[in-house]
Amino acid sequence: MTGISFWLNGVETQIPEAESPTRTLLDWLRDTGGLKGTKEGCNEGDCGACTVILRDETGARAVNACILFLPQLKGKAIRTVEGITGPKGEMHPVQQAMITHHGSQCGFCTPGFIASMAAAHLNGDRNHDDSLAGNLCRCTGYAPIIRAARAAETAEIPQWLEEDANIFCPEISSGGEARPGRGGQTAPLSPTTTDALAALYAATPEATLIAGATDIGLWVTKQLRRLSPVIFLNQIKELQDITATTEGMRIGAMVTITRLREAVKTSHPGLAELLRRFASAQIRNTATIGGNIANGSPIGDGPPALIAAGAMLHLRQGDTRRSLALEDFFLDYRKQDRRPGEFVEAITLPAAPDLSCYKVSKRFDQDISALCGCFNITVTGGRISSARIAFGGMAAIPKRARVAEAALIGQDWNETTIRRAMRAMTEDYQPLSDMRASAGYRLTVAQNLLLRCYFERSGVETSVLKVAP
Repeated sequence: MTGISFWLNGVETQIPEAESPTRTLLDWLRDTGGLKGTKEGCNEGDCGACTVILRDETGARAVNACILFLPQLKGKAIRTVEGITGPKGEMHPVQQAMITHHGSQCGFCTPGFIASMAAAHLNGDRNHDDSLAGNLCRCTGYAPIIRAARAAETAEIPQWLEEDANIFCPEISSGGEARPGRGGQTAPLSPTTTDALAALYAATPEATLIAGATDIGLWVTKQLRRLSPVIFLNQIKELQDITATTEGMRIGAMVTITRLREAVKTSHPGLAELLRRFASAQIRNTATIGGNIANGSPIGDGPPALIAAGAMLHLRQGDTRRSLALEDFFLDYRKQDRRPGEFVEAITLPAAPDLSCYKVSKRFDQDISALCGCFNITVTGGRISSARIAFGGMAAIPKRARVAEAALIGQDWNETTIRRAMRAMTEDYQPLSDMRASAGYRLTVAQNLLLRCYFERSGVETSVLKVAP
């Protein structure tokens, strides 16, 4: 194995062989790389203290170093807080602005804020509430930090950060063939085509597939699990494609939530708005839609929306491919209709102009859903011609509300019909109580989300972010 080659703060860096394929970038930076500026806070991708800038041929973005594994860096460029400062100690505009506007107090979170702000500045992103939602501060609060971000908006991008755009060339090695690593560890396997992945996974069905690692990263940092063998999917360009077909939009399993959100902004605005609240910018920049589905979580935000839209799932096992309705993929808690050595290849998302999605959580930003409700209701001539309703957090799997759907189809589009379907929903779900919500709360909110959908489509203001008289 020739190792992992990437650029670190403008300098090409080689890691001959990672001691473990699941060693995180944060650990390597602090323990081996000698760069202590990037901090470890939560070590699970929530606090943002470990944020760095990752750049490749698709652009620059903020990511969490604490759950980013070293093999995911192949051929990419990383900037830590030390490299956001210029080679002669010149401060980045956001660093100067943080000083001027008193945006730092204890300073522990500051390197992560700087990285997120510098990434947004590099991309011309002025939606600071969204770009900083994945960075937590408990000292100064957000007001001076937001003022600093605004103050730096019009400043020129430093030349040393612009230079990273020119480094993606063939001489950056993506690594050779894997071989057994030291200490009994298996070296990372990184196929570059779906054919290679299919053959490799069929031969080693016990392997753990790693896409964005936003969930698997916690298996390592929190559960202290040693994963072997592992197969990294980040080198497979085919799985990152989004194409138009006669059935709809075909989305590769490795498409990130950020890219998916951009792709559906016009065609599926309800889904795009839901994805805006999918974790944080750092997580959205690495998490993939295929991983969100294959994870099988009953509270994952992607599946309810895709099920309501009528999405199809495309699976591959060796040379065999099959497709099934996404709703049929989920069998029981954390159990899916996926055979040994079979992986998610793509999702087809049909047109769904009537799709409305709502996420309910304790925090508006960067929180796990208590429940997520998605409604795809078509009204023709004042009557409901079709209805697909799906919820996450209401059962052991993402699940349709078929009894409520039946109560809607063929009926007049009015509040009486809606309230009848709300009552029918008690036959669809018997939710559980847990730390996020009680069963009674979940059922009541699920019913009320259907009513909210009706009011919203009737022109009534329903945003929870607005105060109405």
